[in-house]
Amino acid sequence: MKDIFDAFEKGQNEFLNSLRDATAWGPSEQATRFQAQATELGNMAELMGRGLTKHMSSISEAHKDRWQQNMSDFGKAVESMSTAQKSGALYEAWERYWRDSSQRMILTMDTLRQRGDIFLEHEEAGCPPVLNYEYELVLDGADLPRPSCYMLLKIVPPKDLPCRDPKDWKRPYIIIDPRAGHGAGIGGFKPDSQVGVALRDGHPVYFVAFKRMPEKGQTLADVMHAEAAFVRKVMELHPDAPNPVVTGNCQGGWATLLLAASNPDLTGPVILNGAPVATWSGRVGENPMRYNAGILGGTWNAMYFSDLGHGMFDGADIVQNFELLNPARNYFGKYYDLYARVDTEPERFLEFERWWGGYFLLNEAEMKWIVEQLFVGNRLSKNEAQLEPGRNVDIKQIRAPIIAFASWGDNITPPQQALNWIMDTYTDEREIAIRGQRIIYMIHDQVGHLGIFVSSKIAKKEHTEVTSTLKTIEALAPGLYEMTIDDYEGGLLEREFTVSFHERTMDDLKSIDDGRDDEIPFAAVARASEQQAEFYDVCVRPFVQAGVTEQSADLRRKTHPLRVQRTMMSSLNPFLSWLPDRAERVRAERTPVEEGNPFTDLERANAAIFEQSLDLYRDLRDTAYENLFYSLWGSPYMRWFGRTKQPGRTLKRKDELRSLPPVQAALMHIEEGGFCEAVIRMLILLAESRGNVRRDRLERSARVLTQDEPFKSLTQDARSFILHEQTLITEFAPEQALAALPKLLKTREERELAAKVVRYIPGAIDEMTPHTLETLQQFHKVLDLPPVSGDITEDPLVSSDVKLEPEKVDAQAAIEEAGKTPVPAAAVAAPKKASPCKPAARKPAARKTAAAKTTAARKPRSASKKSEEPAE
Repeated sequence: MKDIFDAFEKGQNEFLNSLRDATAWGPSEQATRFQAQATELGNMAELMGRGLTKHMSSISEAHKDRWQQNMSDFGKAVESMSTAQKSGALYEAWERYWRDSSQRMILTMDTLRQRGDIFLEHEEAGCPPVLNYEYELVLDGADLPRPSCYMLLKIVPPKDLPCRDPKDWKRPYIIIDPRAGHGAGIGGFKPDSQVGVALRDGHPVYFVAFKRMPEKGQTLADVMHAEAAFVRKVMELHPDAPNPVVTGNCQGGWATLLLAASNPDLTGPVILNGAPVATWSGRVGENPMRYNAGILGGTWNAMYFSDLGHGMFDGADIVQNFELLNPARNYFGKYYDLYARVDTEPERFLEFERWWGGYFLLNEAEMKWIVEQLFVGNRLSKNEAQLEPGRNVDIKQIRAPIIAFASWGDNITPPQQALNWIMDTYTDEREIAIRGQRIIYMIHDQVGHLGIFVSSKIAKKEHTEVTSTLKTIEALAPGLYEMTIDDYEGGLLEREFTVSFHERTMDDLKSIDDGRDDEIPFAAVARASEQQAEFYDVCVRPFVQAGVTEQSADLRRKTHPLRVQRTMMSSLNPFLSWLPDRAERVRAERTPVEEGNPFTDLERANAAIFEQSLDLYRDLRDTAYENLFYSLWGSPYMRWFGRTKQPGRTLKRKDELRSLPPVQAALMHIEEGGFCEAVIRMLILLAESRGNVRRDRLERSARVLTQDEPFKSLTQDARSFILHEQTLITEFAPEQALAALPKLLKTREERELAAKVVRYIPGAIDEMTPHTLETLQQFHKVLDLPPVSGDITEDPLVSSDVKLEPEKVDAQAAIEEAGKTPVPAAAVAAPKKASPCKPAARKPAARKTAAAKTTAARKPRSASKKSEEPAE
């Protein structure tokens, strides 16, 4: 980007000479630079004005109706008091309210005392996971060659819940919880949680937890290697099951991406719940948390607080930042709710506070990596993140389906941060398909950050749906999809959902954001953060470390405000020794006030007004926060300053993708295959001719590819391999792919059956687009079949009596007949492309590719147990 400050790079003398140049005062290069600066200033002023307008409009809309409602409630309470006074019942109402409010205050204080005791007991026990289930330790990260504080736990299915018997051949689930100040367990916090949903369907469930104290010298690379070892252990325990699903919550989401990108052969589908990956992203006028580094300082903050902790970063500092995001809720609202509903609220309050009040520590190296490379540097989506020197973490290496779940109500990880990495990583949606990737995203309307993996409603709906549709997702052709849940029916154990999969483009993702010009100033923050960190490390750190001891660090942790407030309200406080007995008497004598008491109504109205005032302060603070950020970092000089940190990864053009080894390998086998390859190839060509696919067509396609023979006998690796290979063939050689269909379908019976299957998927002819019908006619012409006529309303593969050749039906069976020695799953997919004159079983490893690669030591992941229940 041309910039007037570029002149300084050429030297002072040359700059002065340019000022003496007479042409500098005319329409010359210098004038163009000044004009560019003016344009940039205008753009930034427009951006700031747009954000300010949005903030003010939001404040006006949100607080106007709320204020009117609060004033109305206050007026009604005053009017009710006036009515009670006229009737002579005001004093009696006051007595009942005073007795009720006094009892509620005693019970509230006792609940806070219990919270303090639970906090102390939890700390004394080492802050174990707050899971709602019993569990067994399977593998301790401290025993691995690269020790870490992480642990692999196996969830024991509870006997008092309606869970199906766990089956070893079913796909295991591995849940990785966030290590962002809190402890582990939020993913299995309630019966209707991620753990509960998977258990109810009979899946083995494993949980990745962690200890409060990290191992000495532990890094995020050690954590990643530990998680990879956990996945291998689960695969070893379930050799007949498909690769496990790995679910990552929040911080655990980008940790799951690191795991899957560094070990693409290990994981099955990857589920990301509220995972901040593109951390610079967001909307102007919203999402104030992303501005923290620009206002409060970048990496040096993490280094400084780690030094104060004698090499340990206190997770309580992170939790305190979370609480400051919503002071009305965290400092007043939740306590008033406890006070107002003290007869029913304590159990839920204490259950959540047990997790919220468990503060964990991180090593300085871990915290510095998170801040420097993720939240400030945004390096993961730019392909610059390195867990270890010389090893970039490339998201493109992931081969398993990725399901990203975000929410508009999430003020910590907005949908832009959860999804914009897709645009930063891939040129367009076609590159996703070319690389054999499936990316599916969902966006909830209103659930908050914690609600994504805490709310029972979400667990019963979104998480249940992801659990029940994974087989369908893996049967989708590679590409970008949005998944929506339209409706469901039945009880939780037998619940059935109506799901829509919609093909999406990068333009659809762009519409989620309001433009990305607002991300440019973050590059200047990243560069300044690096320089500040260097200055602190060289000039300040030695003096800070010299004044810190292990004892002073421990004292700082113990006197942290979040710990102090819990300790002071615990049984350790001698001034509260009277509270337990008094609370028991109050529970025995409890007499709640009747509904409609004027003093109770007045209390609620005042509480609502006070909470709104805190929300108004928060909204005004966030408005000033955003404008201060862009004032500091959005000027033309700061854009020039951050220019070296602004560029993202270089995205490949389509002609460059053709040179990829998987593409070349696929094109070499364009004339090889059988019935399965031919049908999948035609379906992909048909989908491309339509441009978009309705839900009913996707459902029929998924049913055919997963529940009908010969596709049902395919292993998941084989099915994914065929889908990927045929996608590459149709993308780079569509005409040759069409012309080669007769070589894949050699008999007329096979051709007729394949044509019927392909006609069955799009539905009635009247509903087809002209291009779709034209593509079907091309299929019939190439296969020497009569022109398309009539509708195919029944699944042809269900009632067909056409006998397909064994080597074309089930390559796995052919391999097992040829030899009893186990073979890699990659070899299973390869023989399916062999022609009848070259038996598939003879060269099992001839066409091994990265898309279907697994370790040879493991058994083929086929459905060795002939169960009627799908393995997904």
